[in-house]
Amino acid sequence: MAKAGKTLTVEQIGSPIRREVSQRQTLIGLGLNKIRRQSTLEDTPAVRGMVEKVKHLVRVVDAK
Repeated sequence: MAKAGKTLTVEQIGSPIRREVSQRQTLIGLGLNKIRRQSTLEDTPAVRGMVEKVKHLVRVVDAK
């Protein structure tokens, strides 16, 4: 379990066009659906796994 206050900010840098449906759904689950949109999430193993799945479409901007 992550400590309180641990966050992860991710930014979408790639388009989900011509990607698998599961990758599109993962972006939506991360709170992203447009290029350059950012989302700040709790740093948990589940979120890390989602970021890993779409690592070619997102970048980690800030990890505190």
